[in-house]
Amino acid sequence: MSTSAQILNQPFTLPNGSVIKNRLVKSAMSEALGTTDNHVTLSLARLYQRWADGGIGLCITGNVMIDQRALGEPNNVVVEDERDFDLLKAWAKAGTQNNTQLWMQINHPGKQVPKGLNHESVAPSAIPFGKQMASFFATPRELTQAEIEDIIQRFARTAFIAKKAGFSGVQIHGAHGYLVSQFLSGHHNQRSDQWGGNPQNRRRFVLEVYKAMRQQVGNDFAIGIKLNSADFQKGGFTEEESLDVIRALSEAGIDMIEISGGTYEAPVMAGTKKVAVKDSTRRREAYFLEFAEKARTATKTPLIVTGGFRSPDGMSEAITSGAVDFVGIARALAIEPDAPNRLLTGQMPRYQVKPIKTGIKPVDTMALMEVAWYSRQLRRMANGKDPKPNESALISLVLGLSENGWNTFKTRRLRA
Repeated sequence: MSTSAQILNQPFTLPNGSVIKNRLVKSAMSEALGTTDNHVTLSLARLYQRWADGGIGLCITGNVMIDQRALGEPNNVVVEDERDFDLLKAWAKAGTQNNTQLWMQINHPGKQVPKGLNHESVAPSAIPFGKQMASFFATPRELTQAEIEDIIQRFARTAFIAKKAGFSGVQIHGAHGYLVSQFLSGHHNQRSDQWGGNPQNRRRFVLEVYKAMRQQVGNDFAIGIKLNSADFQKGGFTEEESLDVIRALSEAGIDMIEISGGTYEAPVMAGTKKVAVKDSTRRREAYFLEFAEKARTATKTPLIVTGGFRSPDGMSEAITSGAVDFVGIARALAIEPDAPNRLLTGQMPRYQVKPIKTGIKPVDTMALMEVAWYSRQLRRMANGKDPKPNESALISLVLGLSENGWNTFKTRRLRA
């Protein structure tokens, strides 16, 4: 076995005492495999069984919503009560095969909601999207104090149900422009009460979410967070603020922090928006390793970086450098679900992730195109088929827009 394979195969014990069998993590990708009225389906069990068989150490689900009134996209799964408990157990059982850990990513979209999907969108403040995105996303309504408190408890309730159903842990989605990320950003959060006005108040929401979750699930259940290094927007969440959030969450006892960055308006996480990086960072493959090195000086909490990794050598180098403890993989697993088994023996994946381009510039610069293309590959696997690594982006766009529009219509009609 090669040196890189030996490193990637090393188990790791989290602060809560649970053991992850290797250093490879499947980062969250949106599956959109729920029903029109947002129930869990057996398609999710089939999909996650395939990843569990593929050798990954930790699998993090796509975002599970906490409120059926606040969907991020059609066919989101919503877990706000135990109505789908048997299906949740089946999902958890399938995804934890082969000694795999399965964590549920828990999310509220805030204002990052396609027009027409929900009756309204809400956010810390009523700040509209920029011109490029305003035609896709409506200006939100500002949340009230009572609504904020309700959302915090909804995060905690969903975490409790996930634990009861057999998931190994949960992850707070605090990145990519969704509600937790909006509270942290001075661009999106312009409140003057206890939830805004300065960085300390802006991070109060995520700390209260974590506290409420911990009260519901206890200390032996894993809780992580996906957090932006920055949101790359003027007046937004900065690296210095992110480091302060990392310190505060670490002190509170969080078990793992996954570092990402960007929003749908500035989609750095998808690789479609370019930011200046050092040549040495570029050679090391991953997008956010330079920030991870800063984060390592601020915390001893286990860290993941997702985005840009291509080879077992690049992955093992990131771990041996001390910058991260785990390597996150996402899009590669949508086109090659057993890629971890190859990486763990020192082999390159069969397919390399490449930009998804339609030739339509406004579409190609948005993260939504990447989400749509990869979601189609996930649906193929959930239906028992193999992914199509070379599927046309343009065909995928046309079919995806048609399916999304129809599913949005069905969702609206259901709620009429």
